[in-house]
Amino acid sequence: MSQKLTLEQIQNFEGKYPIQLWHLFMVEMWERFCFYGMRGVLAIFMVDMLGLTESESNLKYGAIQAFVYAFTFVGGIFADKILGFKKSLVFGGLVMIAGNLLIASDPHQFFYYGITLSIIGTGFFKPNISSMVGELYKKGDPRRDAGFGLFYSGINIGALLGGLVCVYLGKQVSWNLAFLAAGIVMIIGVVLFLFIRKELGPIGDSPLAKLEPKKRLIKEGAVYVGAIIAIPLIFIMIHNTSYTDMFMFTVGPLAILYYLFQLYKIPESKDKSKFIAAFIMISFSILFFAIFEQAGGSLALFANTNLKTSLFGINTIESFPTMVNNSANSLYVIIFSPILGLVWLWMAKKKIEPNTVIKFGLSFLILAVAYYIFYSLRFFADEMGMTSLEVFLLAYFVVTLSELCISPIGLSMVTKLSPAHLSGMMMGLWFLASAYGQYLAGILGAGMSDPTQTTSLVGKLMSYTQGYQQLAIYSLVAGVIIIVISPLIRKLMQDVK
Repeated sequence: MSQKLTLEQIQNFEGKYPIQLWHLFMVEMWERFCFYGMRGVLAIFMVDMLGLTESESNLKYGAIQAFVYAFTFVGGIFADKILGFKKSLVFGGLVMIAGNLLIASDPHQFFYYGITLSIIGTGFFKPNISSMVGELYKKGDPRRDAGFGLFYSGINIGALLGGLVCVYLGKQVSWNLAFLAAGIVMIIGVVLFLFIRKELGPIGDSPLAKLEPKKRLIKEGAVYVGAIIAIPLIFIMIHNTSYTDMFMFTVGPLAILYYLFQLYKIPESKDKSKFIAAFIMISFSILFFAIFEQAGGSLALFANTNLKTSLFGINTIESFPTMVNNSANSLYVIIFSPILGLVWLWMAKKKIEPNTVIKFGLSFLILAVAYYIFYSLRFFADEMGMTSLEVFLLAYFVVTLSELCISPIGLSMVTKLSPAHLSGMMMGLWFLASAYGQYLAGILGAGMSDPTQTTSLVGKLMSYTQGYQQLAIYSLVAGVIIIVISPLIRKLMQDVK
C-alpha cells in the first residue's frame, strides 16, 4: 500500500499546476454541468410547464438559487468543524444525484422535492472543493491565482456543456431527459472524486480524525440527520416565497454575528485587518451578483420570448436564444479568460496593472456598460417586440469582461485573506453573499415582469429593458464608490496583493 502524501509534498510541486488541481478541475466541471444545466432551465420550466407567471417564476428562481448558496455557508461550517471537505463533498454529490434523478422520473410531480435535495447537496459540495484548491498552495505562492484561474475554466466548461445540453433536451426533446442528463454527469463527478481523493493526502480530512471513533460518528451522524430534517423546511420556503423573505432576514444577521465572533477570536491584529477586508469585498459582491445573476431569471425569460432565432442571417432552432443565454457567458470566459490573464501579466511587467480592489470596482463599471447594451435592445426590436440576438450576444460579452475582473480574483482573495482554519467558513460566506445576490436578483427580475402575464411582447420588451437601465445605474454608482474607497481597503489587506 502506497504511503499517504503529506501536505508539504503536495505543496512543493514543480511546474505551474499541481496534478491534484487537474483532478479537482474535472470533478468540478461535471458538478457545474449539473448545476448550470439545472439553473438554465428553472425559470423557463416553471413558466412553460408549471404554469407560473414570469413574476412568480423570477421570485421562485431567486428563492431556489438563494437557498443553494445559503446552504453553502452551512456546508462550509460543517466541513470545517466536523466532516472535513472530502466527506462533505461526497455526501453533497450523492444528495444532488438523488435530487436530479427524482425530478427526471416525473418533472411535474417531483420538481420541488428534487430541487430541495439539489439545494442541500450543492451546499455540502460547492464551497469545499474550492477550499481544497486553496490548500494545494503554500501561503504566498504566486502560482495560486493561476491555479484558481484554471479551476475557474473547469467551472465554465461544465457550465457551457450543461447550458447547451440541458436546455436543448428540455425545450426540444424531453424535460425528463434534461434532468436525467444532469444526474448522470453528477454521478461521473462523484465517482471520479472517489478515485482521486487519496492523491489529496491530508487535504480535506475530517478535523475530528483524532477523536474517538464513536464520538466522531455521533457528530457526523448529527450533520446528516440535520440535513434530512432541513428537507421539509426548504421545501415549504420554496413553495411560499414569503417564508424565503423571513429566512433571508434571519440568516444574514446570524451569519454576521458568527463572523464577528470569529473575528474577535483572531489574536493577531494584522489577521483581523485582513479578515475585515475580506468581509468588505464579500459585502459589495452581493450587489454584483444581484445584477449579474439576472442570467437565470429575467434574461432567461426575456430570451425565451423576445429574441429572434436568427443569428447573422442564419435561421436556428426555436430553443437557440435560450441556449445562447445559458451558454454565451461560459463560452466567452473560456475564450477570453486566458487572454485577459495575459493582459494583466503585460500590465504587471509595465507596472501599470490595477490592484485587486480597483479591478473589483472596474467590474461594476463594465457591468454597467453591459446592462446599458441590454437596455439598448429596445432600439433594435421589430413591431412585434422581437429583438436582436446579435446585440444580446454583445451585451453578454461585456458581462463576461466584468465577471473576469471579479470572480476568479474573488475566490482566490477570500482564501488569501482568511486564516486557514476559517477558509471553509469564509468561502461559505462568499457564497452566502451570492445567496443574497440571487435573492435580490429574483426580486429585481419580478419587478421588471408583468405579474398577470397579459402584457404583449412589445410591453415585455419595454418593461425588461427599462429594468436593465436601472441595473446599469446601480452598477455605475457601486463601481465609483469602490474605486474611491480603494485606498482604505488596500490598507486593511496588509501584505496580501
